[in-house]
Amino acid sequence: MITVTNRALDELKVLQKEEGKEGYGLRMTVVGGGCSGFQYNMGFDEAPEANDHVIETGNLKLFVDPQSASYLRGVEIDFVEGLGGGFKIQNPNAKHTCGCGSSFEA
Repeated sequence: MITVTNRALDELKVLQKEEGKEGYGLRMTVVGGGCSGFQYNMGFDEAPEANDHVIETGNLKLFVDPQSASYLRGVEIDFVEGLGGGFKIQNPNAKHTCGCGSSFEA
């Protein structure tokens, strides 16, 4: 369902350590908002919710709720360094994305 590149995994591990959330999973959700209609949210959660999809990639667990899952099929999360860098999400389901890459139209 979701692919996380090695660069993104490395950066997520650094963030987990900095936030004291080692061993937590990454929750990824899609919510209404942003300049294109939907936006991505990512944060660390200790455990999945009852109906979550749990995806293991590398040594990281991803938690995705059923509603967000339909928007996230085939997504790749990467990390780019430098000016304008950060986590980049490639979503094959998006009809349009905004310039900042944090919101999309489905």
